Parts: sequence; structure tokens; C-alpha cells
Amino acid sequence: MFSITKKSSRQREILEIVFSNGWDYMRGLLVGDKPEEPRLPSPDVLRNILIELGPVYVKLGQLLSTRPDLLPGRYVDALTDLQANVPAVAWGDIETQLRQQFSQPLDQIFSRIETEAVAAASIGQIHRATLKNGEEVALKVQRPGISIIVEQDIKLIKSLADLVAITDWGEDYDIVAIAEEFTSALKAELDFTSEAEYTDKLRQNLSKTRWFDPAKLIIPKVYWEFTTPNLLVLEWLNGVPLLLSEPSKKQTNEDDPRRGEITSLLFRAFFQQIYLDGFFHADPHPGNLFYLNDGRVAILDCGMVGRLDPRTQQILTEMLLAVVDIDARRCAQLTLELAESSESVQLGRLTNDYDSMLRRYYNLSLAEINFSQVFYEILQISRNNKIRLPSNMGLYAKTLANLEGVTRSFNPEVNLLNEIKPLMTELFRNQLLGNNPLETLLRTALDLKSLSLRSPSQIEMFLDRVTSETLKWNIIIPELTSLKNSLNDAANRLSFSIVLGSLIMGAAMISTGAKTPQLSLISNILFAAASLVGLWLLVSVLRSGNLR
Repeated sequence: MFSITKKSSRQREILEIVFSNGWDYMRGLLVGDKPEEPRLPSPDVLRNILIELGPVYVKLGQLLSTRPDLLPGRYVDALTDLQANVPAVAWGDIETQLRQQFSQPLDQIFSRIETEAVAAASIGQIHRATLKNGEEVALKVQRPGISIIVEQDIKLIKSLADLVAITDWGEDYDIVAIAEEFTSALKAELDFTSEAEYTDKLRQNLSKTRWFDPAKLIIPKVYWEFTTPNLLVLEWLNGVPLLLSEPSKKQTNEDDPRRGEITSLLFRAFFQQIYLDGFFHADPHPGNLFYLNDGRVAILDCGMVGRLDPRTQQILTEMLLAVVDIDARRCAQLTLELAESSESVQLGRLTNDYDSMLRRYYNLSLAEINFSQVFYEILQISRNNKIRLPSNMGLYAKTLANLEGVTRSFNPEVNLLNEIKPLMTELFRNQLLGNNPLETLLRTALDLKSLSLRSPSQIEMFLDRVTSETLKWNIIIPELTSLKNSLNDAANRLSFSIVLGSLIMGAAMISTGAKTPQLSLISNILFAAASLVGLWLLVSVLRSGNLR
């Protein structure tokens, strides 16, 4: 009973917050208004609603910001840096949480733990500490009781998704499945070992590269012996956010060579993750890119990652080239290749939409093109044509947008295309030949040999079937179905007309020579049947609209 009352109280609180911020869409639902697309509040109002709803909804807003395939760019921008005004949990509660993670006293593991949090977020908070061996570490401690709050709000989120699912928009985008995806991501945020695994994998991938000097880029080391689902222990790195670093300050020389070096380093690191590794850090916002005291660049907070399979990597590379070539038709074809579902898509309309978008870039130099904005527009075109793209496309576009935004703020002279030109040759070589060219060459040779051996027998079989008249062709022409139905209707009406004429003639003949009541009755029955058939035939013709 207490649980039901508590849930009802939370629902009432959510409705009050939503209505107080002027979101009239739910009012419309309550009075039976079901528009094709929900009338979302303005980006700023939506942002305020999520902040007022609490930490779980702030995290939901952060996840929504990774889906520009669902929301317009202005909403993504408003939610990107969404941070709840969450006060740090008191040290006493954090200390209790820490003690529960270890089988031995804290003073046997740490020589010092700073009781004041370095940062506090919706799921956890960071404390600086020193291990017994003198190594500095960062402790990411989960907020006590947050798992219970997440479970309660997840149920409400799913209920809201069921409500939105009754609209055409909710059905087109399978909003229930999206809600399931988001709530699964929220649950995954509660397990810090997942973030530890992502951090380790990114660290390993970027330590082996020919694209940049791996000694200049660092991802913090994970201390697995101390990490648990509720506690993440990482290497402590001394530095400041990249945009607050010395190379970024206005006072420094505008030609500071460090700007160009760091910009190239970041682009090469992220393009390797995206186009070669297929596993990438999906949240490179300004707070996650640090300039360290020793001059290295650090990538922090690896909890949000994206994955791309080789086929998708190839399509996205071709899409980038199609945009540079202003090739609307190729962009449309590649979009359909990426699509998870694209019911009733008109290729002509899709191509025209791309042509209208790309035409705005005809007279711009490559340095003036904002490629992250271009990919946002590609996602908008997909939405307008009801093409559902994989969710990793949203992460891909969001990662590019964040990366380009940070690098342009840090180095206004940056040119995305100039940064990736030197990488294109190796990128295409890798996509054509793979990591092991010899293995790829041998596999291709075997495929060609197999094809050459099978082709004569297959051609002979084809010719035998043609000459023996056993070959069957399956041809589907959509218009034939409607033509077949029309001919069937016409044949049925003709048959009924013949029957009608026969009934009338038979009734006339019987009535003419009728000398008994029985014959007169039969004649009347035939006339009545003829009248009913005639009336049905007339109504059928009128309803078909083909009277003229």
C-alpha cells in the first residue's frame, strides 16, 4: 500500500512540474487530442523540466542528447551539457558506501581520502584519494540509494512511453522500444564495472596506432583490484579542461603551435576510434577533454561509448565523400542502405530533400562547412521521410558535433577536411584490405576461384532449364493486382447481368402461360429475385464510382 501511495505521489509531482512549465501536450492527450507528432516544449523549457524532475531525468536528458536522429539539433544542443544542480552527498554516507565495497578497513587501502567531493553528478560523485603505495587515484562513488530511485522512475518512464505510443509519431518511431533502450542504458550506468571495461578497451586501442604519437594522449588507468559495481577507481590526472588551458587563452600568441598539434591529435584519435576501431568515446564535450600539466591531452569519462560495424564504417566514409561532392542521389542511396526500416520511402522525394540541403553549400569553401551540422541535417531528412536509422547514428553525429565544437572553440582556424585528408588513404586501404592484407588477398582469390569453378555449371543449368521450358519467372508488378481485381469485378457484374436477364425472361414466359396459382407464385418469385439482383447490381455500380 505504501509503494502504491508513493508511486502515485511521484506521478502527481511529475504532472505538476510538467504543467507548471507550460507543456500543454499532455493536456491535449487528456482531452483526446492526438496529434501526429507531440508538441514538445521549447528546448529551454524541456531542459528545466528535466532538471526539476531530478537526477534520473537529468541522466535521461543526457541520453536523449545522444539521439539527434530523434530530436532536432536545437534540442540536442540544449540537452548536451545538461547537469543537475545536485549537491554532494554528505561524507558520512559516502564513507559508509565505501566501507561496504571492501572487506578490509579503508585505512589499510588508502593513506588519505579527501572528504570534500571534487565533483557531484546525478549517479555518483568524485573524491580524490591516495593509495598506500603513494599513487593518486580518483574515486567515483555511487550515490547511496540511487538504484531504488532509478527503478521507480524507470517504471514511470515506461508508462509515459506507452501513453505516447498511441500517437502516430510514437508508432512510427517505436517509442516503446526507444524507452526500453534508454532505461536499459540507465540501468547500465549503475554498474561502474561497465565503464571500467570501456575505459580499458579505449586505452588499449589508442595505445597502438600509426596515426599519432600515443605518448601524447592518455586515458586513465583502471585499478581493477578496487573497482566494484558501485565504485570506480581510476588514475588521478593533474590538469584543467582543454578550453581553460594555457594554449586556449586569449593572452597567448594566436600562432601558438600547440593549438594545431592538439587539434590534429584529437581528430586523429577520434577518427581512429570511429573509422578503424569501430568503438569510440561518444561524449567528447569540453569537460571530458583535459590538458595535463605535463603537456599531454587526456580523455576522461568513458561511460558512454558507440559501436560501428565495418559495413556502417564504409557507408559513413562514402557519405562524407558524397557530401563533399554535393551528390544528392548518392546521399539518398547511402541513407537507405543505413536504414533499419524505411516503409513507403519515395526515392525521388528523398533525393530532392538532399539536393535542397546540399545546394546551400555550393558556394562555400570546405573550411566554411560545419560537417557536424551537415550530419544533423541528414538525420533531420531521415526523420522527415520516416526513415528509421540505427541508434548508433545518433551517437556518431553527436560525437562529431562535440568534437568539432570543442576543436573550433580551442582552435578557430581548424578545418575538418584538412585534418582527415592525410588519413583517407589509410582509411580506404584498411576498408578494402582489412588489418591483414595478405589474409584478405587470399580470401578474395579463393572466392574468385570458387566463382570460376561454379559459373560454367550454373550457366549450363540455366540453359538446360530454358531449353526444357522448366524455367519459371517470378515477376511482381504492383499494378497487376488492382487490374486483376477490376477485371474480376467486371466479370462478376456481367455474370449477374446474364442471370438477371434470364430470371426476367423466365418469369415473363411463365406468367404469360400461367393458368394455375402455383405458376403465378413461381413467376412472382422470379420477378422478386430479379428485382433484388438488379437492385444489388445498381448499388454496386453506384458505390464503385464508375457509373460514367
